[in-house]
Amino acid sequence: MSGGPPHGAGAGAAGSVVVDARGLRCPMPVIRLAQAARDAPAGSLLELWATDPAARADVPAWCRLRHHEFLGATEVGDGDGAHAAYRVRLLAPAVG
Repeated sequence: MSGGPPHGAGAGAAGSVVVDARGLRCPMPVIRLAQAARDAPAGSLLELWATDPAARADVPAWCRLRHHEFLGATEVGDGDGAHAAYRVRLLAPAVG
């Protein structure tokens, strides 16, 4: 795919890139986040939407390992559409 966002990614609020990993299980949400970060410049905001409870620990751990800033998580919606939105600011060029 050339020129567009990675699969499952789209434009979010306030210039962030949304990575939609709802319905995916560990380790796929973090893999999708890493794919979106790969070509994004430092300073970019990424928002990962995930339903997998493991993402609660995995996203902050990925941020520490990759030297990015974890900005927090918010629970969004309820019922079948409920998910967590994890916000990340890329501080260093993404590696791997």
